[in-house]
Amino acid sequence: MNGWLPVILLVYFILFFGVAFVWKTIVVARRIKKSPLMLPKDDSAYGLIGSYFKMTLIALFLYVSAYAVFPQIHPFFQPFNWLHNRWLMYTGFCLLGISFVWTVIAQQQMQDSWRIGIDNETPAALVTGGLFAVSRNPVFLGMIISLLGLFLVTPNACTLLFLVVGYVLIQVQIRLEEEFLQKQHGVAYIEYRQKTKRLI
Repeated sequence: MNGWLPVILLVYFILFFGVAFVWKTIVVARRIKKSPLMLPKDDSAYGLIGSYFKMTLIALFLYVSAYAVFPQIHPFFQPFNWLHNRWLMYTGFCLLGISFVWTVIAQQQMQDSWRIGIDNETPAALVTGGLFAVSRNPVFLGMIISLLGLFLVTPNACTLLFLVVGYVLIQVQIRLEEEFLQKQHGVAYIEYRQKTKRLI
C-alpha cells in the first residue's frame, strides 16, 4: 500500500476537485448562463480570503503531486512518525472516501443554487433538505473531512498546516456566506439556522 500511497492521493484529489468543483462549475454555468465562481478579486477582506483559498488549494496540489512524483522527499515534510500506523491510515482513507461521496451528494442537492462565493446578482433558492437538513454547510464539512483524511494518511507538518489553515479559512468563509444568506432570505434562513447546526 505505501508504495502506491502517493499516487492514490494524487488521483483522489484530481477526482475530488475535478468532479466536485470543475465539473459542477461547468454544469451550473450552462444552466444559469453565467459562471458560478463568485470569489472577488479586489483588495477587500472577502477578496483576501478568496486569494488564500486559491493559494491553499494550489499548495495542496503541489504537495500531492510532488509526493507522487518524488516520494523520497517525504522526510522533508517533517513526518509525525508517532502517528504512522496502519489503522490511522485506513481511517484516513475512509474519511477521504466519505468526504468525496458526501460532497458530491451535497452539491447535487444544491442544484443551480451552487456557487463558489457570494452571488449578489442572481438570487438562488435556499436549500434546506437532504444533507442540508443535517448541516448548513455540508460542502464545507466535506472539505474539512478530506483535509483531516489527508492528514491521517500522511501525518506531517505540511498536511497539518493544510488542515489548520483550511479549517480557519472555511470558518471565515462560512460566516461571510451565512451573513449574506440571512440578508437574502430573511426569516426563512433564521428559522433554518435555528434548527440546523453550522457543520454537524
